[in-house]
Amino acid sequence: MSRTPRSGQRRPDPTGLMRTSSPVLVGRGDQLGALRAAVPSQPAVVLVEGEAGVGKSRLVRELLDADLGPIAVLMGHCQPVGEPFPYGAVLEALRDCTERLARNHTRLSPVAGVLGAVLPELAGYLPAPPAPTGDPRAERHRVFRAMRELIGVLGPVLLVVEDLHWADDGSRQLLRFLMGDPPANLSIVVTYRREDLPDGVPLGSAYRPPTGITSAVLELVPLDVGEVRALTSAILDGEPVSAEFAAKLHERTAGIPFVVEETLRALRNPAGAVHADGATARRLLDNVDVPVLLRDAMAERLAALPEAATLLVRAAAVLGAPATAELLGSVAGIDSAALTHALSGHVLHEVDARRYGFRHALAQQAVYDTLSGPDRQRLHARAVDVLDQVEPRPLVQLAEHSERAGRTAEWLRYGEAAADRAAEVGDAGTATTLLQRLLHDPAVPSADVDRLAIKLGQIAHQGLDQLVPAETLERLLSDRRLSTAARGQVRLYRGVLLIRQAGGVEEARSELERAVADLNERPDLAARGAAVLGLSYLGSTPFAEVRPWLDHVDEVRVAFDDPELRMSLYANVVGSRMHTGDPSVLTGLEFASAATPGELRQLARAHCNLADALTTTGHLDLCADLLRNGLRFASECGAPFVASTAHATRTRLDWLTGNWDGLAERAGTLLDEYRDLFPVASELCLVLGSLATARGEWSEATSHLTETGAFAPEESIAPVAIAGCAALARTMLAQDEVTRACVDVDRGLAIVRGKGVWVWASELGPVAVTTFLAAGRETDAETLIGEIACGVEGRDAPMAFAALAHCRALLCEARGQVDDAVSLYREAADRYSALPAPYLAALVAEREAICLVPTDHEKASECLSALVDTFDALGATRDAARCRHLLRGIGGGKPSRRGRRGYGNELSPREQEVARLLAAGHTNRRIADVLFLSPRTVEQHAARVLRKLGVSSRAELQAEDLG
Repeated sequence: MSRTPRSGQRRPDPTGLMRTSSPVLVGRGDQLGALRAAVPSQPAVVLVEGEAGVGKSRLVRELLDADLGPIAVLMGHCQPVGEPFPYGAVLEALRDCTERLARNHTRLSPVAGVLGAVLPELAGYLPAPPAPTGDPRAERHRVFRAMRELIGVLGPVLLVVEDLHWADDGSRQLLRFLMGDPPANLSIVVTYRREDLPDGVPLGSAYRPPTGITSAVLELVPLDVGEVRALTSAILDGEPVSAEFAAKLHERTAGIPFVVEETLRALRNPAGAVHADGATARRLLDNVDVPVLLRDAMAERLAALPEAATLLVRAAAVLGAPATAELLGSVAGIDSAALTHALSGHVLHEVDARRYGFRHALAQQAVYDTLSGPDRQRLHARAVDVLDQVEPRPLVQLAEHSERAGRTAEWLRYGEAAADRAAEVGDAGTATTLLQRLLHDPAVPSADVDRLAIKLGQIAHQGLDQLVPAETLERLLSDRRLSTAARGQVRLYRGVLLIRQAGGVEEARSELERAVADLNERPDLAARGAAVLGLSYLGSTPFAEVRPWLDHVDEVRVAFDDPELRMSLYANVVGSRMHTGDPSVLTGLEFASAATPGELRQLARAHCNLADALTTTGHLDLCADLLRNGLRFASECGAPFVASTAHATRTRLDWLTGNWDGLAERAGTLLDEYRDLFPVASELCLVLGSLATARGEWSEATSHLTETGAFAPEESIAPVAIAGCAALARTMLAQDEVTRACVDVDRGLAIVRGKGVWVWASELGPVAVTTFLAAGRETDAETLIGEIACGVEGRDAPMAFAALAHCRALLCEARGQVDDAVSLYREAADRYSALPAPYLAALVAEREAICLVPTDHEKASECLSALVDTFDALGATRDAARCRHLLRGIGGGKPSRRGRRGYGNELSPREQEVARLLAAGHTNRRIADVLFLSPRTVEQHAARVLRKLGVSSRAELQAEDLG
């Protein structure tokens, strides 16, 4: 007689099979709600991060199972082992858009034709390919534009890219481009494991979504005990789970949902086990012995498969990347027909059309761990033999399998070839990683170690990855396989890499000095080391100790026949000497033409190094010309580090010349990309801090300026550190913190006096004099002016002479010598304007106007009124507000930027200023101080801002709300 189950009693599954995953999403309600809210609000960018097995793919699947209306889904997957194939994940996703493209392809511009070569499936709907530009950087940007345009004509689209941590550099760069300015019809969702990301950042550099779009970062963390209990119950169709079992299961699985699922599958009777008390639960789960990567759980799955299917699965685990049935069968040495059993047993899955792999990397690793050492080695050897027949050869995979097969000669051959190929396509990260792995292998012979170590140094110092290669080179110096002849070269490259790291300057100098001593039989390389030691701006070493290195390089460089070497040495000498204001530099430039990529790289360095020096000395028009050519040369020859320095110099030049529109965003983006390159990052932080000071955002300013090297001059780029001290002091003065300003000024002057290069006091001098006068240290101010005058005499440094006139004017004003002060302020303003440095000129003109107030009120008012417009146009909120305040104090009539018209529900310019400061977390009183308003006025502005933006409190106000 049949019996109906009581309510709440689980009906047995007639097949005897247990559910392998939860029918409901557990512990992710908030994240799923945020994802479902964000995706339809196009454009939208959502980043989903979490460790392996935590449920990122399941969260995305829940999203895709819902009704997305007209939004089409494009899916791309990144793979753990792959060749350098730029844009691979995005190309995979776009191959499925044929139908939509067919309806809208006529809207594409000719630039979209560049995609025909990489998306042959869509070529019939794409324009003819445009002619190549010959510029790799321009070509890449054109591909990016074409991708964005293609997506833009597809209608509402959701692009999902899974496992971004395995993405190739091209895909990361393309996604950063798309996510930085997504088309209006696009939502992007990317998933990644932060722990497996290159440098710990998802897109190769820190990413900030643009304002005005929907964005979210969803971090998935492991489940807690209660959620593990709920997940277990859901998997078992509502079976009650004891608290003790849930606690032990959580302990054994760390709350990772995938591991929970696999552990339950491994239990013989999970439905009975979940009722167990603490001791029994412990015994049951201990017997399962589930390691982190599910070794035993996957072993039990494998045991249920026919032998042929097990062999195929093991081959898949060894290959480590999705493969065709034929490839799997060849590696396993059997017919691929056994694949059906592996698929039906849910051990392997069809990853995409005709390629098969594991559902999760943990599953692959679990199977791999079940193999004995000899079996692994045998399968890796078979993988080498099979993959060696594939065209084009997958060199990275061949290198990987050769290494694990213990076939040292092939590991060396394929690994080095893969590194060379990666370097050729601009993937320095893959190249240096492979070379480092080769060098870590004790089986690699001594002769090869020399060659590989030198190659690692050469590739690394041209690229952007500095830290890890420098550590590998350090380890090699104690490796007996490294010859004495190669040791000096390794020290040379390590020293160059150390200079680019925060805190590495002093150690770099020591390493370079030893390198030069070791390279006495290689005068060409010794000269390269001496040229770096002759860089005037590194650390706190006095210029008197640096000059002999510079003089030596100047003497020997003409003796070399190699034009690339001569230009390399000149690139260091010309920048170093110009940084000190050497008057002979600009009258004797030696920019020879370049006949090879190597010569072009050095020519790019020479242009960019000189341009950087000119931002310090003040030849700003020439600086702009040099930067344009230098960046073009760097792009043509593929010199990313040279380009990084040029981009930083460009931001500094933009700051000085008043090109502030979008400057904070540009500098911030570059800082995200180059944060690990200290010389570049410190200059970008100087610009960002200076901009924040001009806006009156003291906390942000201080945060950036402390990263300029101002507090560690021995490890700094000295001119940047000195300017950082000046900007910090200016920030303190603006807040009436005179004592703290004195500390910053004294620190900066100590660097200048220690280095003995007074042209670097161009920004510090006027701030220091102002600070000393405010602190009652008039004698110190007078002494400083004398030091500056003596130190810049005979130097080619227009900015230093403008600063000197500025300093003298400040002292005259303090002494009541108003006529002399006005004359000197006018001289300084004219000199600054001639550079051109409009912001510095405006600051001086403000002081001149203040001096004119008692004697020529009308002229003073006109000047201050004009300065309000100047500062407003620059975006110097604090300075514009100060001039308005001065005008009000003398009865001037300059109106606020609020203008005459009503703004309705839009924010007025004044309200935008208040809103920005509110979003930065400032109080009404602080905003009143910054904008020279009364707290009551700020309160009224704040109320209107919240009302117009539709938020109930300032805590809800985000910078993105401001447009």
